[in-house]
Amino acid sequence: MIPRLVPMALLSMALMLSTFPLQAQPLRDAWSPDHLSLDQGEDLPALTGLRGIHWNSEGNSFTQLQRSPSGYQIVQYDPDQGLSETTLVTAAQLTPSQASRPLTVEGYTWNPAHRQLLIFTNSKRVWRARTRGDFWVYDQASGKLLQLGAGLPPSSLQFAKLSPDGTMAAFVSGHNIYTENLADGTMKALTTDGTDKIINGTFDWAYEEELFCRDGFRWSPDSKSIAYWQVNASGIRDFLMIDNTDSLYSFTVPVQYPLVGYDPSSVRIGVVDIATARTRWMDIPGDPVQHYLPRMDWTGTDNQIMVQQFNRKQDTTWLYLVDSRTGTARVIYSEGDTSWVDINYFWQYDRDSWDWIDEGKKFLWTTEKDGWRHVYCMNSDGTGEKLVTRTDFDVIDVVGIDRKDNLLYFTASPDNATQQYLYETRLDGKGVARRVTPPGAEGTHTYQCSSAGQYALHNYSSHNTPPVLQLIRMDDGTVLQSEAGGRRPGPVQAEGEVNPMTFFKVTTSQGVTMDAWMIRPRNFDSTRKYPVLFYVYGEPASATVRDIYAPNPWFEKLVDTGYVIISMDNRGTPAPKGTKWRKEIYHNIGIMNVDDQAAGAMQILQLPWVDTSRIAVWGWSGGGASTQMLMFRYPQIYKTGIAVAGVSNLRFYDNIYEERYVGVLPEDLKYYQQGSSVNYASGLRGNLLIVHGSGDDNVHYQNQEALINALVRAGRPFQMMEYPNRTHGINEGAGTTAHLYALLTSYLETHCPPGPR
Repeated sequence: MIPRLVPMALLSMALMLSTFPLQAQPLRDAWSPDHLSLDQGEDLPALTGLRGIHWNSEGNSFTQLQRSPSGYQIVQYDPDQGLSETTLVTAAQLTPSQASRPLTVEGYTWNPAHRQLLIFTNSKRVWRARTRGDFWVYDQASGKLLQLGAGLPPSSLQFAKLSPDGTMAAFVSGHNIYTENLADGTMKALTTDGTDKIINGTFDWAYEEELFCRDGFRWSPDSKSIAYWQVNASGIRDFLMIDNTDSLYSFTVPVQYPLVGYDPSSVRIGVVDIATARTRWMDIPGDPVQHYLPRMDWTGTDNQIMVQQFNRKQDTTWLYLVDSRTGTARVIYSEGDTSWVDINYFWQYDRDSWDWIDEGKKFLWTTEKDGWRHVYCMNSDGTGEKLVTRTDFDVIDVVGIDRKDNLLYFTASPDNATQQYLYETRLDGKGVARRVTPPGAEGTHTYQCSSAGQYALHNYSSHNTPPVLQLIRMDDGTVLQSEAGGRRPGPVQAEGEVNPMTFFKVTTSQGVTMDAWMIRPRNFDSTRKYPVLFYVYGEPASATVRDIYAPNPWFEKLVDTGYVIISMDNRGTPAPKGTKWRKEIYHNIGIMNVDDQAAGAMQILQLPWVDTSRIAVWGWSGGGASTQMLMFRYPQIYKTGIAVAGVSNLRFYDNIYEERYVGVLPEDLKYYQQGSSVNYASGLRGNLLIVHGSGDDNVHYQNQEALINALVRAGRPFQMMEYPNRTHGINEGAGTTAHLYALLTSYLETHCPPGPR
């Protein structure tokens, strides 16, 4: 998620501590020429900052939000004209007529065709993200600044977007979809049945968390209709969290939460006519309760949409072409697997549409069905399937399409799964993929490409190289600008500033080779014995070992006192190592990942400088679950454990995530039992601290209470900490973060003392 089972906790940690990115989710990148020189641009003046730019639809200019002395303004840059600067909208123009200050812009969309600016402000959090707020439209031609939904409650609008013809805006408020005429401000409710249980144009908790669905409606190309999701959560029971501290009498906080074994929400797709506000429901085959519809968009025509469907087990997917006039759907593609079918979330997470090529006659599709994550191309009716990326390695992400020159650009790393580089190949599948990122800068390269492929932001870092961010021209690699204050490639900033980090591989006695990193003290003495703290996650949602620059202040503090910190990625983590690596964990969460981690630790314990009496492990969420299992099943290795927000019973988690990787009930009950740490509590021999927020809407506090009961029943001593009403990230409230990490540090130092001996 930024975010599944663990990413929100880890994202909050990243924000709080600038920690190592702990997700393997690829970034939306672009491409770079093979002769890009990292030495260019040394003396170039920097823009206000290269981050947060918006390319226009033609890809030949970009806009940027800047802070001026009087407030925010929107500036456009034209790389073709030497990065000439034009102020599109001033702070004064962003000041409402009755206000003394300009709007605080939290996000914006610029429509150059109609010279309109859509502004998002005054946001509120909805589950993970701040997706609810106020929207304003500034019309550059008239100078008019209009607040959308002015008669609706403040900060109640979601996902506002302008119609393709520029005459209207549409948005969600109170689980209903509205349009507003930009000329006269007239609003129309396109749906009126929205409630907490009937959700139009957005999604419930599970769809957002596990299928990465938030924005739930799409304008038709002709601006005459809108296709949208309707979620019927009336059959979903509320999980009741208890708030004991915010009033004299406690009260419950309900969360629509479909647990393992319980039916998910029923979901259907409708197309509503703007003029009549009448919805036609699409006739998509299958039981709407036993299937998921995670992806939908118009095909580029005014009367046809494409819909992706998964069955309940998520081991089969279908693509349908649906006639929006009749609702008739026909399947054009299907795919199955003995484990699960990947949802291809990096295509959906930050982009609504499929990638269409050949003027909409063909589209690209990613699949793992041949053993690697590859890109295929097929005709719009599903025929003529061709393999585009003819490689014996995984595509990490599709980052650019050069339709003019028939090229596909993607990131991959065939030789080192912790890194990332740019590759190109022909869209017709006839070429051989070649690496575009030049040699000599080993690490992780990401790109944010302009829509037509003329320019890109190139970002490079490694574990010992601070980030380099450059605006480059694609055809010749010329660096047009460098990030203000950006550092050049080279060793760690200054000796003694951070402790040395090394990457290495661990091969277990079972023949499993895992990537790993290690942070050792600057004054490390191999003739002495050091305590080791293992950092774990281990589930399909996230990887911990990536070669990027992001020193973790908490880790640095621990290493300064004399700890060695190590992390390994076991089988089942989403590393680019092929389908077999990622999917071997099916039916084995809580078992295979834990066995691999323990087997890797056994190899590390053989190193002469490791103090085997001082071995600790810690993790958050899925990593908390792994920590618990490691402490219970391998007490001979791990003497101290810290489990934060961990799952103790796999049946306590949501159905979409767990059923994808563990299976469905009742047939797969044994896999839930064998993967739940609550069933192994009697194995605890060492020191265990469990930490949880009582307001965790993701991994509920019942996990901690169930584990407490199991440990008490088994007569095992332990310590626990509850943070009242804190969510999965345990970061709400003054002093919480400082208190949490002080607690973790104190517990670790008490039970696994630092320093060499």
